[in-house]
Amino acid sequence: MTSVLQAQALGKKYGRRWALREGTIDIPAGHIVGLVGPNGAGKSTLLKLASGQLQATAGSIAVLGGRPGSTPAQLAKVGFVAQETPVYAGLTVAEHLRLGARLNPRWDDGMARERTARLGLDPARRAGRLSGGQRAQLALTLGLAKRPELLILDEPAAALDPLARHEFMQHLMEAAVEHKLSVVLSSHLVSDLERVCDFLIVLVGSRVQIAGKTDHLLATHYRLTGPRRDPGRLPAGQCVVSARHADRRSTYTIRGEAPIHDPAWTISRLSLEDLVLAYMDQRTADNRRAALEAQR
Repeated sequence: MTSVLQAQALGKKYGRRWALREGTIDIPAGHIVGLVGPNGAGKSTLLKLASGQLQATAGSIAVLGGRPGSTPAQLAKVGFVAQETPVYAGLTVAEHLRLGARLNPRWDDGMARERTARLGLDPARRAGRLSGGQRAQLALTLGLAKRPELLILDEPAAALDPLARHEFMQHLMEAAVEHKLSVVLSSHLVSDLERVCDFLIVLVGSRVQIAGKTDHLLATHYRLTGPRRDPGRLPAGQCVVSARHADRRSTYTIRGEAPIHDPAWTISRLSLEDLVLAYMDQRTADNRRAALEAQR
């Protein structure tokens, strides 16, 4: 299957600090990809590398078979909507569409006008007078009317109220299906991703922790609860993602293909939020361990 994004040992460094390091990812075409992780994990850095706004310090990245931002034709294939849903406050909705038509060779003016009409966006209204949800929908319209093969969105609904966010996600999912788009969507709101994304990337501590189809990741991760015991005594082939201990009981989040046949353990499946939090909890445990070692 064709890949829309391939990264190999990808890294970006600012001074002495790595914002992203050793990132290896292969995203197949035709997916809505959720990119999730804590603040400062490297999500925006990865998206800016993919859209050609930044140059890598290490490794390589290819988007739709080419180097991000390398040519006008390559730029035309990728749409980007930043977190602040960039629109010009002093321009009307109609002026935004005219500007989009001038700047984008693949511009679909009919789709842009139909979509703004369907959303109730007054062509004569200035963007600065629109609600947050309307501005986000206008920014999404500009990204879609560019007719990209890949649409990248960096937390575009973060500032919206729950209803506006729900409507934005619903329209995004419908547009991806209608126009056969590949989408990479960054968000720290896992509930949004759970509704629309079928591929997941978790970034923690500037590194990719997991990447794959959501259904496969959920099928191969589970929670074990049972008598307190050392991780080394777990059945073979189980990778511990996170662990919590209370009194005489242990709770592990496990990644593994093989089933566990041990009546001492209670096995339960994870939600997407459980899965993401387990990897973030792993980061917390690693940070605590590093702090203790530094004190010795």
